[in-house]
Amino acid sequence: MTMIDNNFTFYVGTNKGNWLWSKENRHPLFVSVRSLKTHKHLPKSKVNWCCDSGGFTELSLFGKWVTSPTEYVEHLQRFRDEIGSMVWASPQDSMCEPSMLLKTNKSVLEHQHLTCENFCELKQLAPDLPIIPVLQGWAADDYLLHAQMYKTYGINLNNEATVGVGSVCRRAKIKGIKETFEQLALDGLRLHGFGLKKDGIKLFGNSLVSSDSMSWSYTARVAGWKNVYLCGTKHDKAKSCGDCHHWAMLCADKLLETSSR
Repeated sequence: MTMIDNNFTFYVGTNKGNWLWSKENRHPLFVSVRSLKTHKHLPKSKVNWCCDSGGFTELSLFGKWVTSPTEYVEHLQRFRDEIGSMVWASPQDSMCEPSMLLKTNKSVLEHQHLTCENFCELKQLAPDLPIIPVLQGWAADDYLLHAQMYKTYGINLNNEATVGVGSVCRRAKIKGIKETFEQLALDGLRLHGFGLKKDGIKLFGNSLVSSDSMSWSYTARVAGWKNVYLCGTKHDKAKSCGDCHHWAMLCADKLLETSSR
């Protein structure tokens, strides 16, 4: 079994942006721009965190990006300056799940080009922001081809502190994906696996520097519907289990413990 090392970072995903400053977090957080941009006041964060662009939600709702790169950069600059402790932010990438392709009526190749173009535009608009490039695809070889595509845009991924790998949530055991992660890591890329929880971390462990997941939320909510309260504290409404900070931290504890054995 592949084991993660001590340099691996797991980011706890949450749609509660205020956890950054209102909670005592044992683990860094992964928060969407959509959870923060409506806040009038943004206190300083107590923990390191990464900002997700909210792309899956935006493409699902509209079939395209309606937030302009300029607007997105303005949000990120505000978060960096007011909240602080932002490790990196996702670009406005285009996911390659079949459901996303149906929404946009575009191909994997077109989504890959759009992702490269957006990264270049964001870096041109705000070269000082820690925005990372993301590899997108569906078949295993798509990710290797996308890595090569970045070169045609003048981007050397080996110079990037982190390179995200998207559209891999719940696909850890797809044929060839493990070998793809290994090859990308061998090529010198420092990989973040979007949405990769225990199964993905165990499989790709030595190829990753970080991952994120908020699967803890769904697990807790489903258990709450059955009157099983995973954090040990009963709530008035089962749906509140999906926002349980105590369980989120416990879940991350267990994930890192079991994945490092």
